[in-house]
Amino acid sequence: MEVLQRSPESGRQEQSVLPCDGHTPATPLSCPNHQGKTMEYYCGPCETAMCVECTEGEHREHCTVPLKDVLEQHKASLRSQLDSIRSRIPQLTSAIDLVGDISRQLSERKNAAVNEICSTFEELERALQQRKNSLLQDLESISVSKQKVLQAQLSSLRQGLDNMESSVRFTEQALGHGSETEVLLVRKQMSERLNELASRDFPLHPQQNPQLEFRVETDGLRRSLQNLGALLTTSAVAYASVATGEGLRQALVGHQTSVTVTTKDKDGELVRTGNAILQAQLTGPDGGAHDGEVTDNKNGTYEVLYTPRHEGEHQLSLRLYGQPLRGSPYRVRAIKPGDVPASPEDVKRRVKSPSGGHIRQKAVRRPSSMYSTNKKKENPIEDEMILRVGKED
Repeated sequence: MEVLQRSPESGRQEQSVLPCDGHTPATPLSCPNHQGKTMEYYCGPCETAMCVECTEGEHREHCTVPLKDVLEQHKASLRSQLDSIRSRIPQLTSAIDLVGDISRQLSERKNAAVNEICSTFEELERALQQRKNSLLQDLESISVSKQKVLQAQLSSLRQGLDNMESSVRFTEQALGHGSETEVLLVRKQMSERLNELASRDFPLHPQQNPQLEFRVETDGLRRSLQNLGALLTTSAVAYASVATGEGLRQALVGHQTSVTVTTKDKDGELVRTGNAILQAQLTGPDGGAHDGEVTDNKNGTYEVLYTPRHEGEHQLSLRLYGQPLRGSPYRVRAIKPGDVPASPEDVKRRVKSPSGGHIRQKAVRRPSSMYSTNKKKENPIEDEMILRVGKED
């Protein structure tokens, strides 16, 4: 039975030669151009099936072959394509799981940061409220203490003033309107009191001062609050970041070795900020592992330091946010310091060094001979007498 199936991506309906149930043999397809004719041939240039009349008609100049001859070839091609697709399905599934996990971690860390921000500022608000209440209590205590002193002084002064005014009124009344006998009695009665009031020591000077003010410098605190807290993140990803240095290949046993890590984002652009979570671990030939030391240069690069403890092959694992850097883990060979081959410079210096005790003497220029001239010579020893053979006649 012929069936029509829809292409998953294009939505185009294509005629299928497969059976509906996938088990029973498919019924041969009829040619749409020649009713009742079975499509038994295949045109390679047109990539289509056809009947015998089509091969004699519009496809007569094309190379056509029996349909069954190309069927196995097309099946093999489709199977190869299917195998290629199937091999990528686990990769995509793993990537979906990984990206989904990172997305979940990001949401969890965002929620944790929100809670931490809220709790931090709520704690600061409580601390500010406690400080406010403490200042108000201290203010009240100081004010009460000072007022107590001043009120006691006022009470003493007012009592003294009342005594003076009443004594003055009584004495003036007796002097102005009393008889001689009353004056004598008043003098005897009031003289002592008036003398005592006149000589009494009253607290005339204030026994407290009025200073009570609130002073605070809020600019620094305000700036601190405005800059309080920081959100740390980068756009660095492990698959684009790189590690460099001789420490990726070779190291000396017992000596600290360094590797430089440069972080990059998904577009391969350098990340200019630090604070990325980078982990380093060195695994020795005996299976023992220990963490390396990571130094953040605060500019997107990191210095990784490690020290091999044993001779032999090691594995250096560098992970950024839990994901391996490109090329990680690295195979590092640790050798003893005495096994380090001599560098070309060292060899060169040894070759040039004197082998014996010969000491080179400083050259001394001889005076010019009688045959020399004052002309500048091309050859410094030209016209200089080197050796005289025989004698003049």
